[in-house]
Amino acid sequence: MEFRPCIDIHNGKVKQIVGSSLKDEGSFAVDNFVSKQDGAFFANLYKNAGIKGGHIILLNKEGSEYYEKTKEQALLALAAFPGGLQIGGGITAENAKYFLDAGADKVIVTSYVFSDGKINREHLNKLRSAVGKEHIVLDLSCRYCSKRQEGNQTLEPGYYIVTDRWQKYTTERISEELLDFLADYAEEFLVHAVDVEGKAEGIEEELVKLLGAWGKLPITYAGGVHSFDDLEKIYRLGKNKLNVTIGSALDLFGGKMSYQEVLAFCRETNEE
Repeated sequence: MEFRPCIDIHNGKVKQIVGSSLKDEGSFAVDNFVSKQDGAFFANLYKNAGIKGGHIILLNKEGSEYYEKTKEQALLALAAFPGGLQIGGGITAENAKYFLDAGADKVIVTSYVFSDGKINREHLNKLRSAVGKEHIVLDLSCRYCSKRQEGNQTLEPGYYIVTDRWQKYTTERISEELLDFLADYAEEFLVHAVDVEGKAEGIEEELVKLLGAWGKLPITYAGGVHSFDDLEKIYRLGKNKLNVTIGSALDLFGGKMSYQEVLAFCRETNEE
């Protein structure tokens, strides 16, 4: 299990937020932590520790009041650690190469691929043609939903992918079949358990089991980690096939979990 660090940027600041609170209207989110350091500081921290594969997430919509300030922080981070970080937030086939040229190792994509509530196969193919499968991470961030009607379609209970900064449900349920299909278009998956993201109150154990049971590509799980017991559960329930990111619970972001001890824990699992 690898530790995959994060640099979440909202309103031009490196932050940790409550994921389910994010709204485009008024550029609003409930903040858990707002750093006094910029994106480059955290990128250098991760570079010096030799940790690759961390993700930068732009949490402001392109064209909104704070987007340019948020992008500025992201570019600072990419410049500080070229080839070491992934970037997501408003990525499309048209702008993906821009961020790769700016230093990103991979681009992370959600809303462009899951548009109008379902997979957009034209966009998937266009994205893969633009930058290559090896530079794509598909963000399958999701929320649990009990059985419901979506137009004429009855959706069974399960974890459904959410888009537009986690504000809109799709009809795409996380399943072995979905992961198998998407594996032809991505090198990795990133999965935020949105209902527990930023709350540091425990992980989505059923989601961890589901992802670990598949385990055919690298998958980074994020959401709710608040203790080393949670890390142990991800390791065990995910069959040591998942990587992990920690936000609000990490001491770098005002939490109680030691960054150095987290690194040591994850490195130990990789030696097994």
